[in-house]
Amino acid sequence: MTASIKKYRQLRTDVIKHLYYGKMLTLTELSNLTHKSLPLITTVVNDLVADGYVLESGLAPSTGGRRALTFLLNKKKQRFIIAVAMDQLVTQIAIYDLLNQVRIEPQLLQFSLKDDPAVTQTLISVLKNYILESGIPLHQILGVGIGMPGFVNAAEGVNHTFFNVQGDVNLRKHLTDELGLPVFIDNDSSLIALAELKFGAGKGLNDVMVVNVGWGIGLGMIINGSLFRGHSGYAGEFSHIPLSQSNKLCSCGKRGCLEVDTSLLVLVERAKLQIEEGMSSSLEQRFLDTSKLHGDHFLEAAKAGDPLAVSILADAAFLIGKGLATLIHIINPELIVLGGRGTIAGKMMMAPIQQAIHEFCIPRLAEHTDVKVSELGTESGLLGAATLVIENCNFN
Repeated sequence: MTASIKKYRQLRTDVIKHLYYGKMLTLTELSNLTHKSLPLITTVVNDLVADGYVLESGLAPSTGGRRALTFLLNKKKQRFIIAVAMDQLVTQIAIYDLLNQVRIEPQLLQFSLKDDPAVTQTLISVLKNYILESGIPLHQILGVGIGMPGFVNAAEGVNHTFFNVQGDVNLRKHLTDELGLPVFIDNDSSLIALAELKFGAGKGLNDVMVVNVGWGIGLGMIINGSLFRGHSGYAGEFSHIPLSQSNKLCSCGKRGCLEVDTSLLVLVERAKLQIEEGMSSSLEQRFLDTSKLHGDHFLEAAKAGDPLAVSILADAAFLIGKGLATLIHIINPELIVLGGRGTIAGKMMMAPIQQAIHEFCIPRLAEHTDVKVSELGTESGLLGAATLVIENCNFN
């Protein structure tokens, strides 16, 4: 294959990606986004229309001159993405089309990554069944994107915390071989940040930190408009900044980590202990409902204004804010987004986080950093996983 053909095929893929993120774009907008000439973009888009990937979508709003045609991806092309968002206790699976719309009823499963010694095979079985029940042929599936907790090296396809694989085969290749589909894996917090960059509060911004509030406290960093991974791919281990004044042992084997005072698991245990000591709280009844995890009950109680839940959450949020003040001094971000499971009670966390930032951060830096709760909510993990496939697949 000649170099010119490779470049043309890559441009086709780039155009599809921009339409995936931008929904409806004109030829001029695509030309500006790809930094390619308008005649070349016109040729590429016409080819994609002929191949059924792209449709004309009417005229753009008038800007004073002749109204331009807009284009969007064709959902009837029948290309799908399997998105998997995992945390330590909950796994979500959904199938999206090229318009980023959920096409198959999402599935939610509760199983602990720590407590299941055969967790890799469990994941494979769940995915095989889901794909089979969807009725979608494998050739119509572009790939599987999986966001997972742990020390994940996306480039090497390895998770050093969970999902052990026998032999020299890495996790990504093992999953690809088992499912018969391209599989891409990444850290869950990184993918939540990617979703914010492409579809959420971080869209169009260059320097953003996305805090993944959940069973741990993860961090995804957008620097210069791109996901920042660090030298060996493990940047963003916010949970393990040594800010705790306790001597509790963290899951990482160290003491003093932020996680030991701020993870949802810790907050739930703290609430249970105070209830046992006589504190009145709606959580006492909520915890009897086994249809939801106790962490979700806790967040919902805080959102509803339960005094015990609000007090415990406020203490944790203040400590998170103290950690963010440190990162603001180093990175000087334009925006901090509170994402992940914690968005259930995200607004309840805003005041103590802001208080800590103003208390510990240099005012000149603090006043130039906005803090927002993610509008993507708990879907951000799935959107990030779908985006991972789009970023890595080829449409030729």
